Amino acid sequence: MSRTEREAFLADLHVGIIAIEDLDGPPVAVPVWYSYTPGGDVEVITGHASRKGRLIAAAGRFSLCVQTETPPYRYVSVSGPVVSTEPTDREAQLRPMARRYLGEVMGDRYVGDGPSIDHASDRILMRPARWYTVDYGKV
Repeated sequence: MSRTEREAFLADLHVGIIAIEDLDGPPVAVPVWYSYTPGGDVEVITGHASRKGRLIAAAGRFSLCVQTETPPYRYVSVSGPVVSTEPTDREAQLRPMARRYLGEVMGDRYVGDGPSIDHASDRILMRPARWYTVDYGKV
């Protein structure tokens, strides 16, 4: 994929698989919601006390892979350093992420109006340093 194609693909809506090194065992690879704007950083939101949050803090980096589920298969995998970790803001970060994946009505239900999961979550930004891509439609 060209740079423009890979960045547009990553910016599309996919559930990503985040992979984080774990010094006590094999890397952890689990599904995650994310967002990306071409030319920017990859954003994930996770509980800072969660296993993902603790491993990302310890490693200072992670990888993310997104793919299509139907032929012709395509994927983009990025990895890089964490460049920012901050407490999640419900309205500025959590609600837009929930709406991205669940739509407006279900996203708002997920976030809710009272105490929410965001009180203990972090917004983590990763700067893509390495890109791996495949587009089998071009083969």
